[in-house]
Amino acid sequence: MGQAPAVEPLEVIITRMAAVICSSRFPTGDRAALRRMVPGHPVPLTFYRFAFSYCPENWQSYREEWISIVAGMALMNPNAHDPHMGLGSALAKTNYSEARLERLLDSNGAVRRLLFLRTVRFLAAKLQPFNWVEGARFLLTSDAEKREALNARIARDFYNYERKE
Repeated sequence: MGQAPAVEPLEVIITRMAAVICSSRFPTGDRAALRRMVPGHPVPLTFYRFAFSYCPENWQSYREEWISIVAGMALMNPNAHDPHMGLGSALAKTNYSEARLERLLDSNGAVRRLLFLRTVRFLAAKLQPFNWVEGARFLLTSDAEKREALNARIARDFYNYERKE
């Protein structure tokens, strides 16, 4: 009897994806096509080529979320992923407004993806990378309890970072 293939941890998948998208060897035109993607709209073939190579096997079950993740990483090129900078800390460091954070954390579905990409654009403009594993979990987590715990961690990091300043 054969064993089921091992599922890669999200940390491994996200780190690899960020390394590929932010690599100087990644075609500029492909990165630009990924950057222009908007969840809910048609996606370029570039996304499918990337997704089938780098996203987890079940990515199609969370298609819009993975589109948001890939588009966001492309927006933040060349410095998208910093495993030591939580999303809440990155937002606090860049003076993100508390009201915008509240709207982001309270959002669901398509609004959550849209607000998340707006947040990513804000961080990209400030040249502030963050831990994309946390960003991916923010989009991919559907369990209400786990989502609330993640929201609380982001808020805690946001407020703890402000107190350090």
